[in-house]
This record gives sequence, structure tokens and C-alpha cells, in this order.
Amino acid sequence: MANFAKPAGPRFSVDVYQNEYLPEDGREVHAVVTVTATGGGTAPQGTSAGRSPSAAVALMVDCSGSMGSTKLRNARDATAAALDTLRDGTHFAVIEGTHVAREVYPGGGRLAVADATTREQAKGALRRLTAGGGTAIGSWLRLADRLLASADVEIRHGILLTDGRNEHEPPHLLRAALEACAGRFTCDARGVGTDWEVKEVTAIASALLGTADIVADPAQLAADFTAMMETAMGKEVADVALRVWTPVGATVSYFKQVAPSVEELTDRRTEAGPRAGDYPTGSWGDESRDYHLCVTVPAAGLGHEMLAARVSLVVPQPDGTAQTLGAQGLVRAVWTDDLAASTAINPQVAHYTGQAELAQVIQQGINLRKAGDMDGATAKLGRAVQLARVSGNADTAKLLAKVVDVVDASTGTVRLKAKVTEADEMTLETRSTKTVRVKK
Repeated sequence: MANFAKPAGPRFSVDVYQNEYLPEDGREVHAVVTVTATGGGTAPQGTSAGRSPSAAVALMVDCSGSMGSTKLRNARDATAAALDTLRDGTHFAVIEGTHVAREVYPGGGRLAVADATTREQAKGALRRLTAGGGTAIGSWLRLADRLLASADVEIRHGILLTDGRNEHEPPHLLRAALEACAGRFTCDARGVGTDWEVKEVTAIASALLGTADIVADPAQLAADFTAMMETAMGKEVADVALRVWTPVGATVSYFKQVAPSVEELTDRRTEAGPRAGDYPTGSWGDESRDYHLCVTVPAAGLGHEMLAARVSLVVPQPDGTAQTLGAQGLVRAVWTDDLAASTAINPQVAHYTGQAELAQVIQQGINLRKAGDMDGATAKLGRAVQLARVSGNADTAKLLAKVVDVVDASTGTVRLKAKVTEADEMTLETRSTKTVRVKK
């Protein structure tokens, strides 16, 4: 049983990287905002220094007929390993997912509290699971939401495993479930094997601000579940939002997370008073993430300077107020006739612009390949190889090399491989949004 005691809640810091200089007619300001949470600061509201925040976890296990005996055995073992990683005192439940959702432990519409006894009881319930029935993931998420909401805790987290497509409920029901659960708990989603739909699993993780991945070999599930649960147990403050204030005449053109993965947040803004909006980021432990902010500012004359945006960290409260986390960053705009200054691209902004394009062209290339447009797929995946090389994204480069033969990475010259395993293509698609940080 791992020990996850933390000395205190995290302390947040905000760093802004940008070229603040604009030409005379410049209107667009770009900045990379790095947010870092480190232990040892003041504990978040509601927690006391020296203890971990209270948490609740729902484990959703696909038990549909397609799981079969081997995959289900691995799923049971993986869930048992995750239970061993729960720290004592964590609330938890295990959900059997088929065309309906059923709470297999503890039952009765409640959560158990982790200790040696409840872990063993939950493992006993896992051993009784059998494969049968269909797949209706929206119902799994709604049950998880009801159970997690029943506990008065600070961190709420779900882990969802599926091996198939969401075939036994209409797509709009899954979308409605995701909309209902968004902001109520975070959720990591995993696809096991190769018979599931990448866009469904990544959409679940995206909507619920968790991670998505493929576990092509069911034997690797236990290690993956253990790592996921260790990360969940390391979360120290939930529902953190990045609040962006802009002055009169300035507007946010887009706002996206760019590391450790690309996640579009622009449309998730909620208004937070005059000229301010909150963008959700989910739960945080000791970690660092990067965001790309683009602000359109009103035109100003040469020599003028203005504050284009102020970024701060808050935890919105149910009563409409917000707890501030004491860190902020400033984005500036300065108009100049110095051509060298106004045309220079900040290295962080350039890097993440390339990483966002890399994720986009991989998706486009895979879609074109599936549609039979081999020339279009070759061009897009060739551009991806080129971008991966320039940015030093070695992991993505390795995944691309399983789908294309690289003739010249520097020019993006590639040939599509004649035979590509489904697992390799799905791995590339699932992990296409993972990025690398700027080399210091």
C-alpha cells in the first residue's frame, strides 16, 4: 500500500512568455502562460496542512459481451491493482458497465471508504463479474456522477475502461451525459484492445478534463491503472479555473492548453464579471501545464503600451464567488516601428503553434487514410513527421514511423506503409495531442 501523505497544499505560480512588440497596425497578441503547482504552500481552503485532501473515486469497468474471459480477467486484475493504490479513507465504488450501469461494490447507492477490509470485499465483488450484454457509456457516467456527488469531498475522480463502441445508446445520450457531468468530476478513459472508437474515448476524457489512452495489450492494464490511480491520489486541489481579464476593446480570440497535451478551451469559457472569463482546468497535484492565449487588442499608435490581459487562478464557489490562488501573469502590448522587434516570434509561442499543428495534421492524415485518399494522407502525415522532428517530439515521431516509411524527415517526405496494424494506427490517433515542452 503506497503512502501518499503530502506536507501541504500546492502553491501556484504563473509565468508569461511572449513578444510584446507589435507593428503599427498590429492587433493580435500571443502569449504562452505556464502554470506550475508545487507542494509546500498554503493548503487550499477546507484542507489542513499535513493531510491529503478528501477524495472519491468511481471505477467503471466494461463488462459487455465483447470483453470475453481474457480481457475481463485483465480488467479485474487492473481494477484490483487500482484499489490497492487507493489511500486509506478515500471514498470509492466499482461500477459494472454494460447496456445498463450497476454498482457492484459497495451497493445501495453509496460509496465505501477504503481500508484493508473494504479493498478485499471489493476484490471479491470483482471476481464475480462476468462478460455479457451491450455498451451504454452514458449510463455508466451518470451512475458515477450520482455516487461521487453523495460524498462531501474535495476531489472527485472517475476511471473508465471500455473495449467497444457505444452501440447501445444513441450518440446524443452520451453527449448529454458528458455535458451533465462536466465540472462535477474528472475522468480518465482507457480503450483496451482495438475494437473501440478513438473519438468516443478521447471525447470522454476531453469533456471531463482527464486523460485518454490505448492499452492495446490487456496484460498492460494493471500497470496503467496503478499509474492512473497514483496520479489521482496526488491531486490536491479541484476545479481550478484560469481567469482571463481583458481591458475595454480587447477580446480573447482563443485559449487552449498546449502541454502536456493540446486541449481546446475557448468554448468552455464562463463569464466571471466585467471583461473576465473563467476557463476550466480540472484538478491539480504537483505539476506544470502550458496554455496558449491569443488576444485581439484595439489599434494604438506607435509608442503606446497597454495591458492586453491579466491571467489569474481561481476556484469558483457555488455561491458565485471565487477563491483566488494568489498567482497572476500579465500580457502586454507595445507598438513599435522597430521591424526586428515586432516580427520576432517568441520561441515558446512558435513551439506550441507547431505542436498544435502537429496534432491537427495527424488527425487529418488518419482521417484521409481511412477515407482512401492516400495522396492527401501522405502529405499530412509527412508534414507531421517534419513538425515532430523540428520540435523534438521523439515519442510522436516513433508512432508516426509505424504508419509511414520516412524518406527525409527534414522535408517531410514519407511513404504510407502498405500494412499498418490497427493497434499502431489507433495509438497514433489517441496520442496525437500529446506534446513536448520547449527545450530550455
